[in-house]
Amino acid sequence: MPYAGLVARWQPNASQRLVLAALDLFAEQGYESTTVIEIAERAGLTKSTFFRHFPDKREVLFGGERMARLLAEGIAAAPATATPLQAIGHALDAVGRQAFTPGLRHFSARRRAVIAANPELQEREALKALGLIAAMTGSLTQRGVPELTGRVAAELGALAMKIAYERWSDATDGAEFGEIAGRTLSELQAALSATS
Repeated sequence: MPYAGLVARWQPNASQRLVLAALDLFAEQGYESTTVIEIAERAGLTKSTFFRHFPDKREVLFGGERMARLLAEGIAAAPATATPLQAIGHALDAVGRQAFTPGLRHFSARRRAVIAANPELQEREALKALGLIAAMTGSLTQRGVPELTGRVAAELGALAMKIAYERWSDATDGAEFGEIAGRTLSELQAALSATS
């Protein structure tokens, strides 16, 4: 039966329909047992439509290059006087407004559970994290930040993003991602200072 849970068959957002269908199938029957054809059928779409949006079934839960682009743009848009970590905080806030909307909180918790249960997806998530670090580092160096400083700030930003995403997915108080990410980044800065 075509996927009818959150998105009707006739809606044009094929990418979202495929993500939701994949998430349901991965949770129901496991990642390894799910095929691209099953995902497309559950979404009420064709296999060729799936491959227009995603290169493989692993990528369906990772958003392609969108997150790296949002982070780089957020850093570039930070005030000129911002420190590297302030620029990263600006980017995390922008990502929260554009990618981690309140309606996706339940989806995010389910996505984390599916990834935690699948080593192949964990590997893909780790590779995506490296891409985010590279995007942040590149954007910081374009602002004139020395490369090593930019890389350290980007690594800290990636850790803040990971922890904030977990906290945001589990939050029951309605806190926005940007707010959680800002607190998390401050906590990591304090923890880093305590190790000196």
